[in-house]
Amino acid sequence: MIRFLCTLGCVVSLFYAATAQGGFRAVNNRKQVEIPFEYVNDFIILTLKFNGVLPLKFIFDTGAEHTILSKREISDLFKVQYEREFRVTGSDMKTELVAYLARNIELDIPEKVFAPAEDILVLQEDYFRFEEYAGIDVHGILSAMAFSNFVVKINYDRHIMTLYDRDHFELREKDFVPIPVELYRNKIYFNTRLQVLPDSVAAVKLLIDTGAGLPLLLFSNTHPLIYPPGKAIVSNIGMGLGGYIEGFIGRIHGIQLGGFGQSGVITYFHNLDSTRNLEYLTGRHGLLGNTLLSHFQMLLDYQSARIWLRPSRTYKEAFVYDRSGLSIIATGRRFNDYIVQNVLPNSPAEKADIRRDDQILRLRGLPTIFYSLADMQRVFQKNQEKNPGGHSTGDQKIRKTIVCIEHFR
Repeated sequence: MIRFLCTLGCVVSLFYAATAQGGFRAVNNRKQVEIPFEYVNDFIILTLKFNGVLPLKFIFDTGAEHTILSKREISDLFKVQYEREFRVTGSDMKTELVAYLARNIELDIPEKVFAPAEDILVLQEDYFRFEEYAGIDVHGILSAMAFSNFVVKINYDRHIMTLYDRDHFELREKDFVPIPVELYRNKIYFNTRLQVLPDSVAAVKLLIDTGAGLPLLLFSNTHPLIYPPGKAIVSNIGMGLGGYIEGFIGRIHGIQLGGFGQSGVITYFHNLDSTRNLEYLTGRHGLLGNTLLSHFQMLLDYQSARIWLRPSRTYKEAFVYDRSGLSIIATGRRFNDYIVQNVLPNSPAEKADIRRDDQILRLRGLPTIFYSLADMQRVFQKNQEKNPGGHSTGDQKIRKTIVCIEHFR
């Protein structure tokens, strides 16, 4: 997921003054609209019709300033005219990313909502390869600002997004707690306190990012009290245009979200390149992703810069992660061919002689055709044992699972 953060952060800041969002409207001026979404690998995915014809899947992203189409062949098929070309250096500071501004694109969810004239960005190439990491077809990113005409409720339990007409909205449901936030360049930021260790309290500014399939990401060199805890392990924390981005993964003691506390949160730590201009961070120290946000139901009001939270069914569930050392992508026509993209040194996967570009054929004795990418990742996550401190100690158990995988070169 760091792949989206590093590259899109560079892109959207450049386009901020150049584009505008028309926004969605409710069909027949309905006061309330319910939209089902898919929740896959901790991504919220909505199906939209492009120019009234072609259904496409977009990741709903509160961390993106603008809507992005990653498949240029689609806009070319519709003979979309591009107003301007942008060239941006990618997250590796070497790879050049090219995108085009397309205006007046029609997007709609039939019988629900429609946007008659959206400005979107079209990538020249599919730099992000969303489908390999989500395990399903994904065609781009939908900025949450596209729904700014509404108060948006995200129910992670039911996989339902409800849009309320702002002029008629009243908070009638119980137990929702208002959380102070700030809005800057179409993004929502949350000021709070977190404890990496029990005896340290850091005041931090975090981006609320539904486009991130992780619990919490912190930038280690933005605050003296933000650093990987002693039991953190070296890990790939995502993909950038120049390859995998390395960091650490561990558990922090706790974080406060308004009046709600979450402890033992799996946290990714990334040390930013100090030679780069970090102004694009706008003072933030990291982000809150879906894996943590899904412990709540959430109401978003962009125009008033307000959110409300209420615990969901998973509020008390522990955070788990995969210590196998494997990074797997989904390929093939049905995204059920699984290829090892990377193996961490000294990990159980490496000790089991699993290598980059191996294809996984069987897992736990079953052909992988019976697994989705999310299923496979859950297998490794659940093969954990925890000590009383909440740290995973199940390397041996994970290694046995990995040994059951048939692979070839």
